[in-house]
Amino acid sequence: METRRDVFQAIADPTRRHIIGMLSKEPLNVNAIAEKFDMTRQAVSLHVKILEDCGLVAINQRGRERFCEAKLDQLNEVSNWIEESRKQWNSRFDRLDNFLKEIKAKNNGEK
Repeated sequence: METRRDVFQAIADPTRRHIIGMLSKEPLNVNAIAEKFDMTRQAVSLHVKILEDCGLVAINQRGRERFCEAKLDQLNEVSNWIEESRKQWNSRFDRLDNFLKEIKAKNNGEK
């Protein structure tokens, strides 16, 4: 059974967010990425594999090296979700503000 991964799963982990940040600056091989972390190369490779499964990293073979390159278009899904959530919450807070203003005005009118 194959598990489908999404971009939210990729950014849920701080190590993967750090890897995305590194790769957004330049393509790196897994060894160069692993040097930046206090974990095994295999653990870093697993994080890179998850990022690849999520579509945030492409791996290209160059000679004997496999270079990882960031593919950040998938992050648009995250920013779209954040923007929609922001709109919904702003709308709810606006309605709450209006409700509280009505109650305040009503209470001031009764005094």
